[in-house]
Amino acid sequence: MKRVLTLLLALAVTVAVAPSASAAYPAPGRVTGDIGVHDPSAVKRSDGSYLIAHTGNGIALKTSTDRTAFRNAGAAFPGGTPWANAYTANSRNLWAPDISHRNGQYWMYYSASTFGSNRSAIFLATSPSGNSGTWTNRGLVIESRTSDDFNAIDPDLVVDDQGRWWLSFGSFWSGIKMIALNPSTGLRSDSTIRAIAGRNGGAIEAPNIVKRGNYYYLFVSFDRCCQGAASTYRVMVGRSTSVAGPYVDRNGTALNSGGGTEVLAGQGSIHGPGHQDVLADSDGDVLIYHYYADNGASLLGVNLLAIDSGGWPYVH
Repeated sequence: MKRVLTLLLALAVTVAVAPSASAAYPAPGRVTGDIGVHDPSAVKRSDGSYLIAHTGNGIALKTSTDRTAFRNAGAAFPGGTPWANAYTANSRNLWAPDISHRNGQYWMYYSASTFGSNRSAIFLATSPSGNSGTWTNRGLVIESRTSDDFNAIDPDLVVDDQGRWWLSFGSFWSGIKMIALNPSTGLRSDSTIRAIAGRNGGAIEAPNIVKRGNYYYLFVSFDRCCQGAASTYRVMVGRSTSVAGPYVDRNGTALNSGGGTEVLAGQGSIHGPGHQDVLADSDGDVLIYHYYADNGASLLGVNLLAIDSGGWPYVH
């Protein structure tokens, strides 16, 4: 019966033209083992296994051979990150990594900050294997100061159809920004900061951009994170034919003007799902995220993700 209900829910989302905020979403897929995560990012390795990096001391790592059973794999930086000391009260407590595999190595952008402050920085590290202790600091990518109108956290790398590298990032303040990167170094290639989404100072963060078909899809998290079962995080999306935007939602409202189409929100004992990452896998796209249980624990969420006939993502 549970399987039947799940299939019916997936079908309902598939045929819906515009799911409302109150529509029922499927529950997170089954995961086991060490599934305590926050701000996860995932990559599939050449041997078919999975590596997740997430917020934690020295950037925490998890691995899985089947995308179901996960185990602790240590930290990217078990010896700490003294180069980040100027931005965080605890140099081992680093946030919101973005991990990918390109050009024969693993790339990881990650944040250093303190809660509620925009005195923040994004750094880059690379590794030949992705394993704990193998990561090399490649330097500061971008920083923000208290006088800036943006916050340099929550990085996300995207490579466009022309092979150009871009980093989106941002949290609260004036919203989500984007900078161009040098593909050879992974560091900035110019001084321009582009605005791609905002809520007039409201709660928006955690960008993730993927190209599917004719569109680049910008996923973001609206509302409040990090309050346990009281969290109101939800996953929103907009799309554009250009990686730098303008992005619009299903109704045509620009994401730079507060727009966004809801993809996933809390329901029942699933609270504040967000800080999403789209992983391309052999069975389709997978939405990786965290959510809060009734007891306030932050847990790994996994759902399949597809595009409906109108060109909009939905979870199933």
